[in-house]
Amino acid sequence: MFYLDKSTLQDKPDLRRLGKGTDWGAEYAKRQKSARYPALKRFYAQGAVSGDTPLCEAPLVALDFETTGLNPKTDSIVSIGLVAMTTQRIRCAQAQHWIIKPDTELKSKSVVIHGITHSDVADAPTFNRVLDELLEHLQGKVVVAHHKDIETRFLNSAMKQYIGEEIVFPCIDTMSLEARFSRTFKRTFLRSLLGQKTPSIRLTDCRSRYHLPYYRQHNALTDATACAELLQAQIATHYSDEATPISAIWC
Repeated sequence: MFYLDKSTLQDKPDLRRLGKGTDWGAEYAKRQKSARYPALKRFYAQGAVSGDTPLCEAPLVALDFETTGLNPKTDSIVSIGLVAMTTQRIRCAQAQHWIIKPDTELKSKSVVIHGITHSDVADAPTFNRVLDELLEHLQGKVVVAHHKDIETRFLNSAMKQYIGEEIVFPCIDTMSLEARFSRTFKRTFLRSLLGQKTPSIRLTDCRSRYHLPYYRQHNALTDATACAELLQAQIATHYSDEATPISAIWC
């Protein structure tokens, strides 16, 4: 998992307007009619999770990518990890991990971070070979990610390259949730004067605040699982009412 700066994360207007107040059912119905790629059309035809669905009943899938670099315009996906989940259970038997042959150069700097080497990707499938299965895992679920802009930007960049279409879906961003939950992240002028730093909201640091175990970072499946566990801890800590609708935390 990489972290992108704000200048890299400037979404197109059509995608930027979608968010917390979106009627995802209507959005999916509209896009199902216009989608050309069969697996994408099936994804939208499955329908979106209703925003009224209680947190405890919502079908979720945690998703993480490892990439060749930080810029979706010049870098590409090198591995995908995902795991189906609910707020009470992580379905490890349904987990999936792909090593992907990247469309761009596998840089030595990224190899040091995620440990995926040139020999690992030599015979790996290209993104389009796993796209249909990936969409099947995502359909009918709310995506969970830590710093969701990484996944959405890299996924759409790859899809546009291979099928000429992009995808939208409701997403829960555990990093944004952590910033929302803790007032300590609101850095004040007084804190600045005292030299106090704003607490980190990186995945590992967030997990430590909930006393979750340390996992080695930058394996897509491990990070997806770590994100799933973090969301469960966040909900257990901050939401006592199991009837809280999923729309209260998606974006």
